Amino acid sequence: MKKRHKILFFLMFCLSGFCGLAYQIVWLRKAFAVFGVITPIISVVVSVFMLGLFLGSWFGGKWIKKITGRLSVSAIYLYAAAELMIGLGGIAVLYLFLLGDRFLLPIGSTESFIYLLFSALVIAIAMLPWCIFMGATYPFMMAFLEEHYPQEKNGFSFLYLANVIGAMAGTLFTALFLIEIYGFQNTLFIAAFMNFTVALLALMLGVVFRKARLSKTLDTSKEYEKKHQLSTTEKPSVPYLTRTILFITGFSSIGMEVIWTRAFTPALGTLIYSFAALLFTYLLATCIGSYLYRRHRDKNLTWSIPFVVAILSIAAFLPVVFTDWRVPFLSRLPVLNIFPFCFLLGYLTPKLIDEYSGGDPERAGTVYAINIAGCVLGPLAASYLLLPFFGSRVSIIILTLPILWLFMKHWGALRSTPVWRAIFTPVLAVLLFCSLFVSISFDEGFKKINGVIRHDYTATVVSHGYDLQKNLLVNGIGMTSLTPITKDMAHMPLVFLNHKPKSALMICLGMGTTLRSLASWGIDVTAVELVPSVKDAFGYYHADADSFLSRPNVRIIVDDGRRFLRRTEKKFDVITIDPPPPIEAAGSSLLYSEEFYSLIKLRLKPDGILQQWFPGGDQVTLAAVTTSLTRSFPHVLMYQPIEEGGFHYLASMSPMNIPSTAEAILRMPEAAKNDRLEWELKSEARLAEIWNKLLKGEIDPALFTMNSDFRITDDRPFNEYYLIRDFTKLSFKSFVSSFMKSSCVGKNPYADAYNNMGVTYTNLGQYQQALENFGEAIRLKPTLVEAYNNRGAVFYKLGQYHQALEDFNKAINLRPNFAIAYNYRGLTYFKLVQYQQALENFNKAINLEPDSADGYNYRGITYFMQGNKTPGCHDSQKACELGNCTMLEWAKNNGDCR
Repeated sequence: MKKRHKILFFLMFCLSGFCGLAYQIVWLRKAFAVFGVITPIISVVVSVFMLGLFLGSWFGGKWIKKITGRLSVSAIYLYAAAELMIGLGGIAVLYLFLLGDRFLLPIGSTESFIYLLFSALVIAIAMLPWCIFMGATYPFMMAFLEEHYPQEKNGFSFLYLANVIGAMAGTLFTALFLIEIYGFQNTLFIAAFMNFTVALLALMLGVVFRKARLSKTLDTSKEYEKKHQLSTTEKPSVPYLTRTILFITGFSSIGMEVIWTRAFTPALGTLIYSFAALLFTYLLATCIGSYLYRRHRDKNLTWSIPFVVAILSIAAFLPVVFTDWRVPFLSRLPVLNIFPFCFLLGYLTPKLIDEYSGGDPERAGTVYAINIAGCVLGPLAASYLLLPFFGSRVSIIILTLPILWLFMKHWGALRSTPVWRAIFTPVLAVLLFCSLFVSISFDEGFKKINGVIRHDYTATVVSHGYDLQKNLLVNGIGMTSLTPITKDMAHMPLVFLNHKPKSALMICLGMGTTLRSLASWGIDVTAVELVPSVKDAFGYYHADADSFLSRPNVRIIVDDGRRFLRRTEKKFDVITIDPPPPIEAAGSSLLYSEEFYSLIKLRLKPDGILQQWFPGGDQVTLAAVTTSLTRSFPHVLMYQPIEEGGFHYLASMSPMNIPSTAEAILRMPEAAKNDRLEWELKSEARLAEIWNKLLKGEIDPALFTMNSDFRITDDRPFNEYYLIRDFTKLSFKSFVSSFMKSSCVGKNPYADAYNNMGVTYTNLGQYQQALENFGEAIRLKPTLVEAYNNRGAVFYKLGQYHQALEDFNKAINLRPNFAIAYNYRGLTYFKLVQYQQALENFNKAINLEPDSADGYNYRGITYFMQGNKTPGCHDSQKACELGNCTMLEWAKNNGDCR
C-alpha cells in the first residue's frame, strides 16, 4: 500500500470514528432531555448504537462482494454512500426523538415497564438505520482494500486503530470544546460536515482508482456467482473459541462500562468532564493496545491468545479490588484501574479478527459482528438485571466470571510456559478471593454504620445518620440534608400567592421535607421523583412519612420532571424545584434551561409561582441562572436563605404580593406554622424572627443579568460546560488546576464521606472509629474545615482538650467566620478553667451568629463561674428567647436568677 494512500485511509477512518463518538455523546444527552435522565436510557442508547454496528458489520460483510460483483462498482462508492447517510442521520436523530416523544407521552411514568419498552423502541427506530451504516463502513472499506491491495491481510486492525484514535479525539474535543463553543445542534452539524468530507474523499478515491480497476478483467455476473459460491463452500467456519472470546469480551466490557459509570461516581463526581475522562481512558487504553498489537504483528512477535486471556482475567478484577474506598490512592483514581483491562481488549480484539479474516471483508464483518453482539447485550444485562438486584461490586464480579471461564479454558495451553501458569493462577485466586470476601464498594461501606442501601435501575441510594444528621446519597453524591431551607422552599411561594392555594407540584423529592411542608397547608400535593429508591427512603428521614402518603391529597410519582410536565394537563398554584447538586452536575441544565421554564409556565395557574432553589456556584453561573429565569418570567424575586449559601428564586407571570412579616404569619395555617418550627422553638416570636430575616434578604435580580450571553438553554448547557470560559479568565496554571478539580485527577472525593461517617460514629458513641474517619477525611482533604471541627469535638468529649484546641484553631484559621468552632474552642478553654479566653471565643461566636442560643448559654455559664450573675442571667434570658431555656432554668433553680 502506498504511504500517501495509507495516510488517507487512516485519516478517513479517524474522522469517521470522531463523528461516531460525537453523535453518541449528543444523542445520549438529547435522549435524556426527551425520555428522562435514567440509567436505562444510557443502556438503550449504547445498545442500539452497538446493534447498528452489529447489523452493519454482519450484513455489510455478507453482501458487499455480491453487490460490487453484480453492479461492477467499487466498494469505495458504497463506503462514500454510507458516510453520507451517517452525516444525514446524525442530524435527523434529534427530530426523530421529538417525534417519538409525542407517541410516548400518554404511556405513563418512566418506572413503568411499558414506558421503558416503548422508549427503547423509539430510540431504536431513531438511531438504528444510521448506526447500521456506521457498522458497514468496516467491511466496505476492507472490500475496497482487497480490490486494490489483496496482499494486505491485516486491514481490520489498521482500520480499527484509526477508528479508535478518532473516537478518542471525538470524546475529548466534543466534551471539552465543541459543545461549550457551538452547542449540541452545531456540534452535530460539524460532525455531519466531517462525514460529508469523508464521503467526498471516498468519491475522489473512486475516481483515482477507477483506471486501475478498469484495466483489470472484471468477473461477469455469472462468473462472479460461481466464484462466490466456491469461496463460500471453502470458507472455514469461525473457530468456537474465537467466537466465544469475542462475544464474552464484548458483553463484559460494555456491560462493565455502564456499571463503572455508577460505581465510580463517588470518586469521579457527576461532572461532564469526569464521564468524559472515563470514556477517554477506555478509548486511550484500547488505542494503545491496538497499536502495540500492530507493532508486534509487524515483527511477528504477537502475544499468544492464552497469555492475553490470562492477563485479561487478572485485569478484570482490578476495578473491584482497587476501587475499594479503603485503598489509599487507586480508589480515588478509578480510571487507572480500568486501563489494563481496556488495553488488553484493544490488543486482543483486532488480533482475533485479523487472524481469522486474513483481510477478507466478509469474514471480518462476521467475527466483528459477534463481538458487537456481546456489546449489544452487555449494557442491557447490566442495567436491567444486574444493577437493580446486586449493586455495582457484585455486578462487576458477575460480568468477570465469563472471562474467568475463558482463563480456565486456556489454562492447559499455558503448559508450554509453566512459569506464567505458576504466576497467573495464584494471583487470580487472590484477586477473586479479595473481590468476593474482602473488598467493599463505596455504598457497602455504609452498612457498617447501619446505613440502608437501596438499588434500582436508576441509581444506588444510601441513607445513613441519626436525628437531624441524616444523609441522603445518590450514587455516592450527597443530595440534601434536614435543613429549614427545604421548608422555606414550600412556605415562601405559598405565602406570596395572591389567592388561597389549592395545589402544588414538587420536582425532586430529596428527603421529602418540602413535601411535608407543602402538605401542611392542606392542599393537593404532587411530588415527582426520578429515582424510585429515593421515594422508598422517605420514611427513613421522617417517621410520619406513611401518614403523609396515606392522605388522599398527597402522592409521589416516579418520573422525569420534564416528562411529567409534558404529559400532565393539570395546572398548579405553586411549583417547587430543587435540582440535585452540584450546579455543574451532568444533566442539571435540563432543570435550569429556558425550555424547562417554558414547560413550567404551561403548568402554572395565571398567577401561580415557581420556587427555584440555587445551591450556590460561581458568579457567572449564578448570572446565567438568573438571566434564564428573568427572560422566561416577567416577575422574579430573589432572596437569601436564613442559613448561609444559595438563593431562593420566586418567579411568576403576574406581579407577586410581597407580604409583611405579620401578613406572612397570618396567611400560614396552624399546621404550616408548626411545620416551619418543627426543629426550633415553637413560638410566635421565633416565627416572626424567621420571616423578618427572610424578607430582609431580598436581592435585586438585575444585579446578575447584565450580560445576556450568560443564559442556559437545552442546546447550550452553560452551567455544565465551562472549561474554555475558565481558561479565558484564568492563567494557564489556574486553568489546569480548575480542570484537575473538575475531573477525576487530583480529586479527594471520599473526604466528605469519611467526615459523614465520623459524624455517625460520634452519634453512636464509637469515638475511636469517629477519630479514624475524621483523620482520614483530613488526610484526603487538608482544607476540610468541618472535619477538623468534628474531630476537635470528639477530642473534647474524650477530655483531650489540648488536641481539641489544635483542631479548633486549624478550623478557625481555615474559616475565620466559623461560629461553631469558636463556641467549641470557648468550651474547651472553659474546661481548662481559662475563662477569659473562653469569653473571647463566645463573644466572637455571638457576633457571627447573634440569633443562635448556644453562644449566649455558654457565655452565661462562664459568667456564673466567674461570679458575674447579672450578665449571666442576661445571657440565659436571651438564650431562652431564642429557644433554649436550659441555662435559665438551671440558674433559677440554683437561685442565681429570678
